[in-house]
Amino acid sequence: MRVGTYTLRLKNHPRIVSGGSAVGKKEGEGPLKNYFDHCFTDTTLGEKSWEKAESDLQQEAVKSVLEKSGIKASEIQYLFAGDLLNQCISSVFGLRSMNIPFLGQYGACSTMAQTLGLAAVFVDSGLAQNALAVTSSHFCSAERQFRFPLEYGGQRTPTAQWTVTGAGAVLVGQKGNVSIEEVTFGRMADLGVKDAANMGAAMAPAAAQTIEDYLKDTGKKPEDFDLILTGDLGQVGSTLLREILNQDGINVERQQNDCGLMVYDRQNQDVHAGGSGCGCSAAVFSSYVLQKIAQGDLKHVLFIGTGALMSPTSSQQGETIPGVAHLVHAAWNPQA
Repeated sequence: MRVGTYTLRLKNHPRIVSGGSAVGKKEGEGPLKNYFDHCFTDTTLGEKSWEKAESDLQQEAVKSVLEKSGIKASEIQYLFAGDLLNQCISSVFGLRSMNIPFLGQYGACSTMAQTLGLAAVFVDSGLAQNALAVTSSHFCSAERQFRFPLEYGGQRTPTAQWTVTGAGAVLVGQKGNVSIEEVTFGRMADLGVKDAANMGAAMAPAAAQTIEDYLKDTGKKPEDFDLILTGDLGQVGSTLLREILNQDGINVERQQNDCGLMVYDRQNQDVHAGGSGCGCSAAVFSSYVLQKIAQGDLKHVLFIGTGALMSPTSSQQGETIPGVAHLVHAAWNPQA
């Protein structure tokens, strides 16, 4: 059911059955270490390449989901998955053995919200009983593709963010204490940012636009939510988001937090402006946040995945970096 111009209200309240997460060494040393299902001290996971290690992270996250839910892969009708690498190879080679109809997704760092939103729409409409949303990133594979190989030893600017080595998976189905109430798929926003080391500035306008679209469509206010969670703007982008919304008369100072600021201890871990990458919001939402909602500690959460829609080719050709943000309203909704 469409509400307003951009928002979909899911009348059948599809449920998040379970979530799974797997992260690397740096993430396993951060503030959320006790909430992740798997923390690997070897970021290669015993593989010969960073890309293969990232595929393994997706497999581990999905295994956790299936074990918790008691649902078999054969009972899942659709698999929505994506990552940061060309042609989504982490998802393809990580999940190819599952034998589930596969819909590859690319929304950059907004991919977790995009896959989760689509999975919820498919379950709500009756097209699927169970649908799986999976996303990942790896610091080393992302640096090699988007910036410089690690061997180059390039210096990082203060606005740079640290790509999370991690994966998150969420199963949407018929049972569970967390329901998905609404989804807003965002429009692209481009304010002309060209700096590939300042993703927060590129994505903040899109996050603000999607939040404003949702609030206008539904008539709700920031205070209706316990948490407005962006992922992942980092410190620079979070500050810009609040400034943009304040200019439009919307104050989210009390409710807003960012996955890129939650996953690391910026005082003691050298991550500059915070975390980023597909796996950042995926790992944070599918672990800490999902557990808090399921327990009733958080009643209503707006999860806004933010993505910078760039490629090495577009950056080398002098293009700007458009942003996009997708929103999912998750709520504590215990079943009788």
